[in-house]
Amino acid sequence: MASAGFDPERLLSALSEAEVRYILIGGMAAVLHGDVGVTVDIDVVPERTPENLGRLAEALRRLGARIRTEGEPEGLSFDCSADFFRNLPPEAIVNMTTEAGDLDITFCPSGTTGFDDLRRDAIDIEAADRLHVLVASLEDVIRSKEAAGRDKDRVAVPRLRRLLDRIQGEG
Repeated sequence: MASAGFDPERLLSALSEAEVRYILIGGMAAVLHGDVGVTVDIDVVPERTPENLGRLAEALRRLGARIRTEGEPEGLSFDCSADFFRNLPPEAIVNMTTEAGDLDITFCPSGTTGFDDLRRDAIDIEAADRLHVLVASLEDVIRSKEAAGRDKDRVAVPRLRRLLDRIQGEG
């Protein structure tokens, strides 16, 4: 099922309602820190415990998640279960399309060692009315984007560093 439109609040609410433990990273994390960049997906790093992976799979089933791949606008069906996620290698990235937009899941984003690493400096941000999201620190977002080294990241990093300098100057 191709996404009907990007609805980050619905995506994050679905994860919250299922009590999924995760850290938001990537472009949306940067936006919640005050970045002016534009993003069209959500990137999350879930805690990799069996219970949490079960809650993640449940949330994704509710969102009608399918694997996002070029040439398949509706996405590909997959075994949306805790076992599917548990059996992925740590460096795997699962790109999905859902009824609420695109969602990317990774357990070990570039430049990090995963959930516990990002959790140390993550901050709780109120992303919408009563929706609290654990967001990777801006320093960790920058660290991950630098390590990923994609063209879009190389463009974003100087802007994110300026934002970080402004935030630290206000503190």
